[in-house]
Amino acid sequence: MSSLIVIVGPCLLESEQLGDEVASELVKIRDEHKNVRFIFKASIDKANRSSIRSARGLGWDAGLKVMATLKKRYNMEVTSDFHDPRQAESLAEVCDVVQVPAFLCRQTDVLAAAARTGRTVSVKKGQFLAPWDMKYVVEKLHTFGAKEIFQLERGTSFGYGNLVVDMRSFPIMSKNGHPVIYDVTHSLQLPGKGGETTAGAREFADTLALAAIGAGVDGLFLETHPRPAEALCDAETQLPLKTLADCLRQYITFHSARSRLCHEHDSAQKNASFS
Repeated sequence: MSSLIVIVGPCLLESEQLGDEVASELVKIRDEHKNVRFIFKASIDKANRSSIRSARGLGWDAGLKVMATLKKRYNMEVTSDFHDPRQAESLAEVCDVVQVPAFLCRQTDVLAAAARTGRTVSVKKGQFLAPWDMKYVVEKLHTFGAKEIFQLERGTSFGYGNLVVDMRSFPIMSKNGHPVIYDVTHSLQLPGKGGETTAGAREFADTLALAAIGAGVDGLFLETHPRPAEALCDAETQLPLKTLADCLRQYITFHSARSRLCHEHDSAQKNASFS
């Protein structure tokens, strides 16, 4: 049975203190679930904000320095996103996984830069992209030398101001031969509904996460904040840090049960074919 991949952390690395607060809690959860691959995530420079007045983070150099500190302090894998091909190399010097944002998933130069780092590439399916079109994204990454690729589903635009998650996308994308990870909290967004900020519907996090696990995803991507109402981005979708352990315990238990049942079913089918 394959291990669950969990990518989790604050939307924005607002400060070293915030990163430390979240990472220290994540390590406690990691110690409880030895069979889960945990990766700490935080954006160090968010270049795709709704408004020019929106916070972008600590800045590239300062953000990388903090991420390097957290990685060493807690002995964990870390990831962040980049928006310019020239940033990929310096990001890969710190991060174990380099993330390609949804709006850039078809940008060949960005994908090439990510692949050439030699790191794991985590690429989000754009809200405008059909799940069967992700094979072309994966093909580009293969062409430029990427080995381990994470395909992230974060919902599809449904008219204005809403996203929907097509559960068929998970088995469709899995045919590309790389793990499919469900971006829980970003798919809860209501783009444009908050004016200069992104609104959201956090109350559906459990419903969609459990449905995605039931549909066979290989991992989950979640954003969390100790005080979501004070978060500088995605305040309405980030999970409260105090509830993270219970949420993940539920998700991990369900994933283990599903994996076990699938394994038993496959074994029964195999035995039946020989009888």
